[in-house]
Amino acid sequence: MKIRAALLTEHGATTPFAASAPLTMTALDLAPPGPRELLVRIEAAGLCHSDLSVVNGDRPRPVPMALGHEACATVVAAGPGARLAAGDRVVLAFLPACGSCAACAAGTPWLCAPAAAANGKGELLGGGRRLALDGAAVNHHLGCSAFADYAVVDERSAVKIDADIAPEIAALFGCAVLTGVGAVFNSAMLRPGESVAIWGLGGVGLAALLGAIAAGGEPVVAIDPVAEKRALALELGARAVAHPDEAEAVLRGVLPGGADVAIESVGKGVVLAEAYRLTARGGRTVTVGLPNPADPLTIPAVSLVADAKTLIGSYMGAAVPARDIPRYIALWRAGRLPVERLLSAMRPMGEINAALDDLASGAAIRQILIP
Repeated sequence: MKIRAALLTEHGATTPFAASAPLTMTALDLAPPGPRELLVRIEAAGLCHSDLSVVNGDRPRPVPMALGHEACATVVAAGPGARLAAGDRVVLAFLPACGSCAACAAGTPWLCAPAAAANGKGELLGGGRRLALDGAAVNHHLGCSAFADYAVVDERSAVKIDADIAPEIAALFGCAVLTGVGAVFNSAMLRPGESVAIWGLGGVGLAALLGAIAAGGEPVVAIDPVAEKRALALELGARAVAHPDEAEAVLRGVLPGGADVAIESVGKGVVLAEAYRLTARGGRTVTVGLPNPADPLTIPAVSLVADAKTLIGSYMGAAVPARDIPRYIALWRAGRLPVERLLSAMRPMGEINAALDDLASGAAIRQILIP
């Protein structure tokens, strides 16, 4: 079938993206779903820094590639052996799990090697590509390619949800909430009453703040250069906020010994080093940001022993999507995870390049694109 999708043909576009237009809405051929695959109609897709990092070249991926990895969709058709069926509402998760590799067997499916390899090659978990342009294969973005009106995904990239959730809200659970809340619940294992400091208040960072409040973190300090985001953090329950230039002074004023848990979602080595330095003795520093692969991290090696600190990498919030997405939705229904506050704007998908500009400038938290 013919679909329209946001296609990236080369990395390294310069801002303003509205002028350089790195993504073009292009007519592509979409093959039918194979075994354990789903044809889905995209209802809403979130724009994330992980998309921006592919566009600007910080996280190179094979091109041409149809971008988009955070979405809510409805199943239109299911391939042989699929457990989901036409009419099911789903949230797409950007890292499927094969269920049989060593990592999956050990209960750490976010480290699934076959899934990581498929994502890196621009393929679906079952192998190969279902997108083409003029007979040439087009790569999938993280198994989803959700900036489109339709997509074919491996069913292990989809989690069934109730049909009554607005698609623009449901989409947020596929990446921002899964990653940010998971960093608090799964990676940091935050205990009630522990103090938290969060660097970066984009979609993932603010989701981490929501998770910290829900888990009983106290006090919570939030750091970001954008005044509007700092104001929102206070509304959501942060005790104190700071511009990055004032982070240490503000944090030390509230927590003289540092934070029990520090969460870095900026994706820069220098910020992670600061978050680690301002973690309390015996505390945990969790990083969910994705820096450029060439960006180094420098910390005093002795501090790992002398201060008994723990540095934790949190990929996809150490999540099991089929387990965690329903849990987080339940918390949202109970009013404990007001994820709708992350929603900056809803825009037609044709405005994707302008939306990239708002994301890159820090003006937006989560923008939802509607096909």
